Amino acid sequence: MNPQALHLDAAYAATTEFGRPLVNSMFTLSTLVGLSVAQLTQGTLVANLGFSEIAFPAPLFHGDTLYAETLVVDKRPSRSRPGQGVVTLAHTGRNQDGTVVATAQRSTLVRTTPEPEAAS
Repeated sequence: MNPQALHLDAAYAATTEFGRPLVNSMFTLSTLVGLSVAQLTQGTLVANLGFSEIAFPAPLFHGDTLYAETLVVDKRPSRSRPGQGVVTLAHTGRNQDGTVVATAQRSTLVRTTPEPEAAS
């Protein structure tokens, strides 16, 4: 719910240094992280613990394509939760030209052992 004219008003955005509306950076971040879910955390995530080092080095424009890559940069067993661990992920988002438009580190709590299967 960011009503910033730079994101919503094409006439206003045309008067800025960007010349057209930008995608809201929080939408860019959530899409970047969301693109990793199916491959990395679906069915294993317990909680997001936090984000750090978030940056938007270049704008993402409406109509651009967002490509995402994620690297596991650290992992360790949880000190207080048996069967769970803390994994740190580095997310990078690029547009269709390969320009980096967003980066973020995310700390997650994940299951390290499968959940018991429900009795049938």
